[in-house]
Amino acid sequence: MLIDKRRLALFATAVVTASGAVALSSGTASAADCGYLFDDFHYASSSDSSLTAHGWTPRTYAGGPGVPGATWSATSITFPSSKGDQVMQLTASTDGTSAGTNQAELYSTQKRFLDGTYASRIRFTDAPTGGTDGDHINETFFTISPLNGDLDPTYSELDISEYLPNGGWGETGPINYQTSWYTYRNDPWYADNVHSEERQSFNGWHDLVVQVANGHMIYFIDGVQVGDHSGKFYPRQTMTINWNLWFIDTAAHTGGLSTYIEQVDWLLFAKNQVLSPSAAASKAAAYRSSGNAFTDTVDSSGTCSTPPTTSPTTTSPTTPPATNCSTAPEWAFSAVYTGGSLVKHEKSKYGDPSGPPSGQGKHLWKARYWTQGSEPGWTQQWEDLGRC
Repeated sequence: MLIDKRRLALFATAVVTASGAVALSSGTASAADCGYLFDDFHYASSSDSSLTAHGWTPRTYAGGPGVPGATWSATSITFPSSKGDQVMQLTASTDGTSAGTNQAELYSTQKRFLDGTYASRIRFTDAPTGGTDGDHINETFFTISPLNGDLDPTYSELDISEYLPNGGWGETGPINYQTSWYTYRNDPWYADNVHSEERQSFNGWHDLVVQVANGHMIYFIDGVQVGDHSGKFYPRQTMTINWNLWFIDTAAHTGGLSTYIEQVDWLLFAKNQVLSPSAAASKAAAYRSSGNAFTDTVDSSGTCSTPPTTSPTTTSPTTPPATNCSTAPEWAFSAVYTGGSLVKHEKSKYGDPSGPPSGQGKHLWKARYWTQGSEPGWTQQWEDLGRC
């Protein structure tokens, strides 16, 4: 989460409550190995050369989210032992002032993650390790792409978990959010996203999973589905993987220095594969039992498509498939397209399909894989085959 001015009251879409979620599929691993990233976080320190060699960067640059003027320090990322195994630990502290506030973040150096299953075992904490309690601390796990200007229509962010043990953003705690973003504008603030929430304590270790496939982002905590988001909120470009620990504000601070931690046991990303939470945990356990603390085949394995979790509507077998602009149907926002489908469409000027056209004329587009609600010309789900 990169924004320090988010207002939950201004969310442009309805809340999807955990109690109202309906599972699409339990999901199992694809037979094909489409690529994995696994990390057990066995590093000496944030300056360990293996950490950067494995594609991770401890944040040191200034800026949001959080308290303006706060410090982001690489030394806030450590790798202590927990129950006999190393974990990655983020530490954040505040004395109620900007100069006395330190926040922590670790993120993947390259933006190369999109469809597939993201899983991480994370320890959330309700109380500080030192000092008075009550700060509006945010403990997170998320994926994100850069915002290229206000209301960027290709912006993609999935907040797999934002845990606020003491509340924040006008809410009392404990509360946990899963948020899928379409776009935002920072000033004046406008957010276009959808979120799910759980109003309970998550103090302790938890397995967090999101399946990103077939137009849906299905979120799980400890094997229980807590959200199903879809439509235009489906990510439109590759993202980084991130964890951060930061203070929403210092309004609830009551004096002295308070220190909080968040720990990460492991990460698993299965490219273009829909893994159930139990399958993801089993895959991570298999790596660990074999003594494999790190593997990365995301860019070197196959590029197979994600298996469908539902039975998408397909063209009737009596209708010949489209082969050119004259036979291709007009693209429709609500329609489901499988890999190889052809449509014709003039991209919109600003990334809003209901807005003005770009003036570039209609082009022929081919779906790279299963997609729904992603506009050709603005998302990488479509290949441009040229002007009609």
